[in-house]
Amino acid sequence: MLLRLAYLTVMNAFAALRLLPMGNRDKDVEILAPRHQITVLERQLGADARVRFAPEDRAFLAALLTSLPREVLRRLRPLIQPDTVLRWHCDLMRRRHGRTCRPKRRGRPPTVRSIRVLVLRLVRENPSWGYRRVHGELITLGIKVAPSTVWEILKQEGLDPAPDRASTTWADFLRSQADVLMAADFIETITLNGQRQYILAVIEHATRRVRVLGTTAHPSANWVIQAIRNLVMDLEGAGCRARFLIRDRDGKFPALMDEILAEAGIETVLTGIRMPRMNSIMERWVQSCRHELLDRCLLWNEHHLRHALREYEHFYNQHRAHQALHQAAPLRTAPDPITDPEQFTDLNICRRDRLGGVLHEYSQAA
Repeated sequence: MLLRLAYLTVMNAFAALRLLPMGNRDKDVEILAPRHQITVLERQLGADARVRFAPEDRAFLAALLTSLPREVLRRLRPLIQPDTVLRWHCDLMRRRHGRTCRPKRRGRPPTVRSIRVLVLRLVRENPSWGYRRVHGELITLGIKVAPSTVWEILKQEGLDPAPDRASTTWADFLRSQADVLMAADFIETITLNGQRQYILAVIEHATRRVRVLGTTAHPSANWVIQAIRNLVMDLEGAGCRARFLIRDRDGKFPALMDEILAEAGIETVLTGIRMPRMNSIMERWVQSCRHELLDRCLLWNEHHLRHALREYEHFYNQHRAHQALHQAAPLRTAPDPITDPEQFTDLNICRRDRLGGVLHEYSQAA
């Protein structure tokens, strides 16, 4: 296009030089002749015929005719209208100056991104809130938006109305009731002397704290009842607010156990038959105990097993990271992250071995 435009400019510049020595009469004749030719062409092609101009033709005509008044353009009767010439000239200026000549955005301006993020956060943290309730909360925060704007944000994100979002799932229900839930179960293992041992353990759903109540080769009713009584006294001393204890239908749990728990304000909830997922948190701890302790340690007898369980209980509650607790331990909060890059060059990490190196605890040296 630029090469063609330069060619047209040079050719017409020489044509303008040829017109300089001509008199006014010759110029008038040369003007009248093209005008008559244009009239003949319009009569032959018809009034509805459209002439196609190349981009370089448009640029040259816009630059040549834009300086003439509108009345002169009408008298010249060119193949294009005066408004067309002015539009071509505006297009040239827009291409040259870029964004400065672009038309303004039509309609309502877009919502600020921070407001969109806040609306989605309020809906995520409060599933029962509709767009009207979210709009009211924004007004109390000093953010003035229209209710229709909140509705449009929720629609664009594909969020259902409040009645559909407010339905509670089993996972949400158990998570909300975790502070009052506990779970108990027996674990079987065999020591090196060939004796089968039964381990009774209890875990809190909220804190993931584990209490190993004991181990025995003969889990009689009296032994289990005494372990539960010790558990009730331990919970009262720790200020635990447990109200439900989840267990399976194992015959090693006597009926008197439920009565002792009921006197302490703890209701027993039985799982379904062959449905370990109803006690999933306890089953997950059983798997961790087997993989991290029982399958990696040679246990000679019951005394050695009790010692190993005490060490593992302390390790699990005081040091082991848990995904459900954001990588913190049940009885220890995660330390503040290191923000100074220079501290990474002076890291001094110490290791403490438990059970002869079966369990490793890492910490920063003081």
